[in-house]
Amino acid sequence: MKGCILLSAASLTLSLGFAIAADAPHNIDKAAMDTSIRPGDDFYAYANGGWLKRVQIPADQAAWGAVPELRQQALKRTRGLLESAKGQAGDFYAAYMDEAGIERRGLVPIKPQLERIAAVSDKTALARALGMSLRADVDPMNDTNFHTDNLFGLWTGPGFDDSAHYAAYLLQGGLAMPGRDYYLESSVRMKANQSAYRAYISTLFKAAGIADAEAKARAVYDLEYKIAKAQVSMVESQEVTKANNPWAGEKFGREAPGLDWDAFFAGAELNKTQTFIVWQAPAVRRLAGLVGSEPLESWKAFLAFHALNHAAPVLPKTLADAQFDFYEKTLSGTPQQSARWKRAVGATNASLGDSVGRLYAGRYFSPQTKARVQVMVKNIIVAFDRRLDKLDWLAPATRAEAKRKLKVLYVGIGYPEHWRDYAGLSIVRDDAAGNVARAEAFEYHRQLARIGKPVDRTEWSMTPQTVNAVNLPLQNALNFPAAYLEPPNFDPKATDAFNYGAIGSTIGHEISHSFDNQGSAFDSTGALRNWWTRADFRHFDSTAKALAAQFDAYRPFPDLAVNGTQTLGENIADNAGLTAAYEAWKASLQGKAAPVVDGFSGDQQFFLANAGKSRGKLRDAMLRRIVLTNEHAPPQYRALEVRNLDGWYAAFDVRPGQKQFLAPDKRVHVW
Repeated sequence: MKGCILLSAASLTLSLGFAIAADAPHNIDKAAMDTSIRPGDDFYAYANGGWLKRVQIPADQAAWGAVPELRQQALKRTRGLLESAKGQAGDFYAAYMDEAGIERRGLVPIKPQLERIAAVSDKTALARALGMSLRADVDPMNDTNFHTDNLFGLWTGPGFDDSAHYAAYLLQGGLAMPGRDYYLESSVRMKANQSAYRAYISTLFKAAGIADAEAKARAVYDLEYKIAKAQVSMVESQEVTKANNPWAGEKFGREAPGLDWDAFFAGAELNKTQTFIVWQAPAVRRLAGLVGSEPLESWKAFLAFHALNHAAPVLPKTLADAQFDFYEKTLSGTPQQSARWKRAVGATNASLGDSVGRLYAGRYFSPQTKARVQVMVKNIIVAFDRRLDKLDWLAPATRAEAKRKLKVLYVGIGYPEHWRDYAGLSIVRDDAAGNVARAEAFEYHRQLARIGKPVDRTEWSMTPQTVNAVNLPLQNALNFPAAYLEPPNFDPKATDAFNYGAIGSTIGHEISHSFDNQGSAFDSTGALRNWWTRADFRHFDSTAKALAAQFDAYRPFPDLAVNGTQTLGENIADNAGLTAAYEAWKASLQGKAAPVVDGFSGDQQFFLANAGKSRGKLRDAMLRRIVLTNEHAPPQYRALEVRNLDGWYAAFDVRPGQKQFLAPDKRVHVW
């Protein structure tokens, strides 16, 4: 990356033929701030206090902030595209919106599946039915809670040892609540959730006309409780070096007795797959044992409930409303269900994401935005590369491999290079439930077909209309979707200081994931390989533990603290990414002074933009859910990563005695 050139906004203007409007910069929103608070006492409140006092969470949302606002914008834009779209995407959306047609069909779409489950007569047939329910519905590298309500989850991705070819990964599953803590914790609050869940299971059974609903609901809950005990924790699941467990097909019967694996793989259409990588081997062993030990009727009730729960959004209103009441109202605190069109847009995105994304990128993403963000990416990679040169604790071999990772890193901006083809997928304008089922089966077979095939490192895991960004460690690749590259994350009319503090810190964050506690386990080719010396890793590990300890001290509720180990990967990425973005912005000035805007210096603009993009309000139930089950810390704590940057102290004159001051020797610099 030594050949990359650091570019300023001025040089970019010449190459792109547009200018940043000097008379109307989109910069710091003073009304969002609370300047009565000293930055060194509570920087998050200083930067966002006015917004926090003024803004109310919409009734159909569990949280609100910069990212949810962008998601609502993307939903509205996508709605406009879909209402006039022809072909598959337009037909899928129209079918989902046809509430009267869904009511008329009643439970007809789900009855064949319920009848197949009812006909299961022995454990071999049960194994086949469990295999038939398997779907490619998890990505363990980007969803560390691995939530799937099928007994197991399937992921196809680059192999741990052979990153040039796709492999099949088998993961723990089986829970319909957000995570194992929701079953295993015994607090008054969790007991209320557990009681509500049992009632919800019973409600779905009754709505489907299934006899002995309450008894079956108890059986399902009791079985899921045992599944929760069988699973490994989220923190243990994040240890990717423990996940590399290649099992040949014939090994499953010996390693995990209790389940008829031949019947399971036949039902899942995986009987020709030679080898699987078992992510949580201890859990898979215990889950297979439960299939053997628990009553057949309990498993049949489990399958029936999960089928109903999965299909509820496209079944009659009684079931869809019951699902909202439990998952959103009870577990997340959301008082009002989202409008039907929002749910229809979300479902269409999930099933035909690239078809919709092609329309979205064509309408809403400009070549100028793509070019300017690409310049920022290059500059931040250069800054990270230069930081590697300065780290005296890195051995030469470790530094060389880290620099290779940067050199071959693929960064996708806006939209993928190749669009996914949905030819062969049947979408019917008056069959919402059938469309969802066929789309899931289509995607499942697409995933199966690529096992053993060469990896496409440029393949995207997100759609252009997604408001998020991602690092794909096994591909050594990043994706920044078009819908994410909007104000306040990126604003073509803002100063460079603002944009580097906002989207630049996100770019740095995603780059830094390649060097967090998980990403650092993969080399430049994406293979799982230890490329560290022991001394290097000891230094990295001790620094990471110091950062985890910082976050362990953050306590959103008296009875609940942030888990610094659970959130460590994201915190490392925030720490290193913010530093790289700051240094890249400084270098882009090429020795010139940054412009002062509205009385804010360039450094102040940088740090305020970073705090502003992470602003958010969460309902208490949702905040608890995030702390328990998410790899990210809540936004008010992520914004405090500035405490580790020396530049923040100088920018806001933060001094000893102020609440968020850290002595220089307590400031953590992971990279």
